[in-house]
Amino acid sequence: MPIKALMVDVDGVIVVQADPGGWSIHLERDLGLSEKALKDAFFAPHFSDVVCGRAGLRERLAPVLAEIAPHLSVDLLVNYWFTHDAHFDQDLLGQLAEFRALGLKLHLVTVQEHERADYLWRVLQLNNRFDAIHYAADIGWAKPAQEFFAEVERRTGFEPSEMFFIDDKLDNVQAARARGWNAALWTGNQRLEDVLRDEAPAAPEAVP
Repeated sequence: MPIKALMVDVDGVIVVQADPGGWSIHLERDLGLSEKALKDAFFAPHFSDVVCGRAGLRERLAPVLAEIAPHLSVDLLVNYWFTHDAHFDQDLLGQLAEFRALGLKLHLVTVQEHERADYLWRVLQLNNRFDAIHYAADIGWAKPAQEFFAEVERRTGFEPSEMFFIDDKLDNVQAARARGWNAALWTGNQRLEDVLRDEAPAAPEAVP
């Protein structure tokens, strides 16, 4: 069955780190907050609830900051996080635009909480480049749970064989394949056209 939609992960695919250390590498230098302290006090115990929509970002982050960094406001940290975690792979976006011009739909399929999903979609204007976004907090499940992929199928109406999914995590690729999706591990070292040619022969060829 011909491919009708490209389903694209965000972090590690569309968003890549300008610094190999990640968005928080200079957190202590810039904001006086230890990267490890934030991970231990917020991300490790709370983020799975936040990213799956079971709790709000600010609801969980505010009391943590009050304890480990009372000099910081939630607004300041969230703004720092979002703006430093927003470096796009412009070459890949250009390749995706070529396929969109051929008639393929482009959908983001990502593990995000509500605020960053909105930031990516509206503020960074990925809504001008993609047809829809499907994210964990809105769905209630995160990749690689089968429930996540099943809900994307339900919302889009596409058959598994009509979608091609790229993600930088092998577990997610394997989970998509288990449902019958065409899928490939994205490393950033290949051309999208070549990946599609190798993995999904029914996909249209890219514009030269």
